[in-house]
Amino acid sequence: MNDRLDFITNKIMNLKEASHLCEGWRMKGEKLVFTNGCFDILHHGHLYLLAEAAQLGQHLIVGMNSDNSVRLLNKSPERPVNQQDSRAFLLAGLGVVDLVIIFDEQTPLQLIETLLPDVLVKGGDYDENQELDSHPHFIVGSSIVKNNGGIVKTVPLKEGFSTTELLRKLRN
Repeated sequence: MNDRLDFITNKIMNLKEASHLCEGWRMKGEKLVFTNGCFDILHHGHLYLLAEAAQLGQHLIVGMNSDNSVRLLNKSPERPVNQQDSRAFLLAGLGVVDLVIIFDEQTPLQLIETLLPDVLVKGGDYDENQELDSHPHFIVGSSIVKNNGGIVKTVPLKEGFSTTELLRKLRN
């Protein structure tokens, strides 16, 4: 591999490796920002969210649902469209992303508990004030981040950009 490919692939880590890296960043006093999602078909809305999130600290960490995790979310039978290694590679190739962690659970709770980010970011379709697990747009880990002195932010969605909408257009 060449240096540029190594730069991308080295951003994809397991939780243990990521935790070690985050400890180093934290020791330097650098602010850690965390967001998560499937990022199945990377589009303008995704990059907008990631760029907005990256501005809130020095390092943007992305928790990405594994293929199995996407299936657990019951998105649709054909999801994910792109396999997890491809999705992780695309995310890691973005300049605004510092770290990608693939998680196999239905939620990124374990990642958030372990990494304790300073800022937790989700899209505007989630409610930062909603604390009930039963709410469909509950921000998982929000109470953990807040109780650790961090903040939770939502980024307004970019109208007209969603994976579901892209797939609908492709079918028609």
